[in-house]
Amino acid sequence: MTSAPLTPLNRLRYAWREKRPTFGAIATIPSIQTVQIMAQSLDWIIVDLEHGPIDLTTAHAMIVATSGTPCVPMVRIAANEPHLAKAPMDIGALGINFPMICNAADAAKAVRSVRYPPNGERLWGPFHAPFRWGVSMNDYMATADDDMICMITIEHVEAVERIDEIMATPGIDLAVIGPGDLATSINKRGLPDDPEVVALMLRAEQGIMKSGVPIGGVARTAEQANAMIERGYAALALGFDWSLFQRGIAAAFAGIRR
Repeated sequence: MTSAPLTPLNRLRYAWREKRPTFGAIATIPSIQTVQIMAQSLDWIIVDLEHGPIDLTTAHAMIVATSGTPCVPMVRIAANEPHLAKAPMDIGALGINFPMICNAADAAKAVRSVRYPPNGERLWGPFHAPFRWGVSMNDYMATADDDMICMITIEHVEAVERIDEIMATPGIDLAVIGPGDLATSINKRGLPDDPEVVALMLRAEQGIMKSGVPIGGVARTAEQANAMIERGYAALALGFDWSLFQRGIAAAFAGIRR
């Protein structure tokens, strides 16, 4: 396809291989400007098509808004379905975050969704991705399988019970623990610090780390982030766009008499 080996476009794999933590956020607000601001400081941004009010046209613009920065754009889809992963990849996302992975079959389905045959079942049609990355169609295709991050989310008690079989699935690039839905799955919604939820998260963490697959999670404070880095976390979500705004506004008010 090309006359010489090409360097993959996605820098995250290199960071994780070197055991360097990366930092990101989840973008739920349909805003090009918000992404442009966040991309100046973050290693990655996940455009949220699961819970946020973002359509594909806006997601495309948000992906393009990371241009000129080292920030890697990825997309979270609403369900573990290949047809939902297809368009985000074809408009330039370099990773798909698959929610609610609960067993090995779910994990294998996710892996095959992001890679072309014979390694997977991704269909050809990346009409706009090469423009985002400034490469030819042939060069994009040459590194596409290496560039695309298959990120699975462990966020249900069933997933924790089956963590070993899930993590034995070849082709997973990052496994993240989702405390919100994990708590909800045991009727502890809104209580990520409940001892039972914390215990489940620890079991999931141990299973992921034992597999050797890079691990990701949510760091709500600097202390929490530092502790996670010490334990070997590769990807730390510092918050949602809206929560980062809330924290910034709260910091701006700190010390002001009202």
